[in-house]
Amino acid sequence: MIIKVLGSAAGGGFPQWNCNGFHSSSVRAGVAGYKARLQSSLAVSADGVNWVLLNASPDIRQQINETPQLQPAKGGPLRNSPIKAVVLTNADVDHITGLLSLREGQPFSIYAADRVLATLKSNSIFNVLAQDKVSRIPFELDKPTALQGAGVDLGLTVEAFAVPGKVALFLEKGDASSNFGSRDGDTIGLKVTANETGKSFFYIPGVAEIDEPLADKIRNSELLFLDGTLFEDDEMLTQGLLNKTGKRMGHISVSGPDGSISAVRPLNVKRRIYIHINNSNPILDENSEARKVVDVSGWEVSFDGMEVRI
Repeated sequence: MIIKVLGSAAGGGFPQWNCNGFHSSSVRAGVAGYKARLQSSLAVSADGVNWVLLNASPDIRQQINETPQLQPAKGGPLRNSPIKAVVLTNADVDHITGLLSLREGQPFSIYAADRVLATLKSNSIFNVLAQDKVSRIPFELDKPTALQGAGVDLGLTVEAFAVPGKVALFLEKGDASSNFGSRDGDTIGLKVTANETGKSFFYIPGVAEIDEPLADKIRNSELLFLDGTLFEDDEMLTQGLLNKTGKRMGHISVSGPDGSISAVRPLNVKRRIYIHINNSNPILDENSEARKVVDVSGWEVSFDGMEVRI
């Protein structure tokens, strides 16, 4: 199974278009140790020919242009694509907006939880994805789903499961005491398995905490891509970027006693990679103390174009 990181940043990318914070300014200035990053998404293939996107970021056109494996086959039909399916982990803008760039009558399948598919259905702009070409297939949580698209068996099985999180910002209702209207299925994690080899990995780009059910799920796994949005819960407050904590946004922090380094340490996960990294996060600076903490802890920081094979 081939896994390619198409984008490693959180919503807005890195640098974010309107951000003049320290890290965004540094990457624009070409400071050593910084890499520009597109918004979070993975591409997965069992055979290197047919591909599945895990989330469709607003940067999908650029991601396809920078990834030859996702481009139309030379010598193929005038309109063709190796992208046969898209799997959505939630309805966040930075995970669904890229679907609009996949219009033009190309057949593929969209897999998501009922609540996410309902969001697409309620927004007429997504009707540019012709219903007779683009199948919308609901997950049944905690049960394996064999992926297919454009009449092709993709050789991959996905198990979607609810994780602690929050409904997309534009869908929020109520206040903190009512969990902003969030329900199971608003944010999910994925276990992706190659049918031929039985090898699998976990993709969880958004999660509020590693609770006991999630810990049991990922224990002893071979590979984990995990939410790396913030290093510290209050870093956007202290940097003057936004009046929100990580907990308010539904994202676990990397550091601290309740952070992901501490929570995952006893779970014997063999390879651990951070993805969905916010422009405020100091681990984006390869020379920072925060990056050293991550490195020493045995974690990797994903980057655009990173390829993993299992």
